[in-house]
Amino acid sequence: MNNDVLAQITALQTAPFTQLRKLWRELYKAELPERPNRTWAINQLTYRIQELAWDGETGTLEQRLEAIANTRIRKNLNGKRRNVIQRPLVGTRLSRVYRGIEYQVTVLNDGFAFDGRKYQSLSRIAQIITGKTWSGPAFFGLIVRKEK
Repeated sequence: MNNDVLAQITALQTAPFTQLRKLWRELYKAELPERPNRTWAINQLTYRIQELAWDGETGTLEQRLEAIANTRIRKNLNGKRRNVIQRPLVGTRLSRVYRGIEYQVTVLNDGFAFDGRKYQSLSRIAQIITGKTWSGPAFFGLIVRKEK
């Protein structure tokens, strides 16, 4: 990424909203949608700045991002160590102590039972327990590192 593009993107973070609105008009040749979220507007402007900076060099930004993604996917498929999630057998009880409280989940045929209710994913249960987004398999210790 060249320094000019990086400087423009960095400046967005502290720019007053009136300046973001003006930049939007310049880059999109249109008015900013009504009541936009600041983070959303900055993300859209960041994308547009990069799109305009790189368009024509080696194809569109989408093509460049796709090429990067494909390269990373290929690397992951060619021997990089990946984690494997081991789904437990139906009837297995998963137990986890979190902040001094023990929580238990039972594996069902078509989901998981927790606190008298049925859930489709362990991640949802982990979120209920912690109040944060978690990988359910990681929270309950079901992820095993796969060697090369």
